[in-house]
Amino acid sequence: MKSVRNRAIGAALVMLLAVLGIGQHLLDRQAVAQTNGKVMVPKFEVDPFWPKPMPNNWVFGQTIGLGIDEKDQVWIIHRGNDPGNLDRTELAFPPPAAGRGGRGPAPEQAEMTSSQPMKVAECCFPAPPVVAFSPAGDVVYSWGGPKVHADWPESNHGIIVDNKGYVWIGGNGQPDSHIMKFTRDGKFVAMFGKKGARRDPNNPTQYVRNADDLESFGRVAKVWIDAPANEAYVADGYFNKRVAVIDMDSGKVKRYWGGYGEKPDNANPPPYNPKEGPSRQFRTPVHCAMVSKDGFVYVCDRPNDRIQVFTKDGKFVKEKQYFPETLADGSVWDIAFSTDPQQKFLYVADGKNDHIYIVDRQSLELLTHFGAGGRQPGMFMAVHSIAVDSKGNIYTTETYTGKRLQKFIYKGMVAVDKKEQGAPWPTRTTAAR
Repeated sequence: MKSVRNRAIGAALVMLLAVLGIGQHLLDRQAVAQTNGKVMVPKFEVDPFWPKPMPNNWVFGQTIGLGIDEKDQVWIIHRGNDPGNLDRTELAFPPPAAGRGGRGPAPEQAEMTSSQPMKVAECCFPAPPVVAFSPAGDVVYSWGGPKVHADWPESNHGIIVDNKGYVWIGGNGQPDSHIMKFTRDGKFVAMFGKKGARRDPNNPTQYVRNADDLESFGRVAKVWIDAPANEAYVADGYFNKRVAVIDMDSGKVKRYWGGYGEKPDNANPPPYNPKEGPSRQFRTPVHCAMVSKDGFVYVCDRPNDRIQVFTKDGKFVKEKQYFPETLADGSVWDIAFSTDPQQKFLYVADGKNDHIYIVDRQSLELLTHFGAGGRQPGMFMAVHSIAVDSKGNIYTTETYTGKRLQKFIYKGMVAVDKKEQGAPWPTRTTAAR
């Protein structure tokens, strides 16, 4: 009797699974029918009212780092404190100058040639290098610069907040071969690497690469935190050409690799030429190294116009180029993962063509993109960094003359209707007249 009953139960389970399979198949067919077979992707609209105006007539310089903490506070780092980063016309206290183009000062602006800056207007003032915004767009933290620590980077680059609430920054100035860690309110915690480590001991005005250095770095572009492993992935960067994985407590380099997982070299490669085929080495800058939930490392090989994917121990998995005809600064500047459990999509910032690409993470195929070159909301001038909050909203920063932070609100999933979306302006709702 028991065997008969077991067979009956087994038959019932087989039937149930078959029914469920048919049901799922019908649901899948219905979903495809509802979208006319089109691929579904996240939709975004720019929020032109975010962030709120900053206090004190603050303005950003080149805005070259972006991170979001567990409270969905948005952290940026910019270069407004760097000499010459803000145009003289942007400052209430323009720095002294000998004139324009070496031809002497314009007569109507003689006050700018004095030995000390003179206030010429109410606006504007550089914001502190580090600024954090609440989800509502209010400034909640602001600090940074050499007054905070004498080894502050010569040229700020990259910012992230770790699982313990510490703020990490890098730098890509000539002597910047270190990473710094602070509390949220700007108190110094630790420094990994030594500033000036790449300086040539035989010629102090020159710097030399060292892709095998286990203590210091070579102009770090960005840091990514792998909290469960207590490791940080360093895009190293603007001088070295490697990914370095460090212990979060000691800062010691545990492993590192170059293009295709090979040993990185110290050569200075020629400019990228799309006719020459894939380079076996990264080019500078190696601009990001991000770890997905399923344990793959996505590297922005910016001038080579490509993403390379690795295991956590540096084994090469696959690669994909985007707009490989792009020269100069390259097309792959930064990456963020979508917030669904599978992290189905990559959001790729292209600061040369000024787009955000929505990419299928498994296949690396580009599905659609939004944004275009320009200064209006939803457009970009050198989109540099990208990050996503817990609600799926995208944030971007812009360098060079862009100098701003933007927010793009997640509006749900839609069928792809065209590859080029343009500026994702908010949907207008007007009452009938």
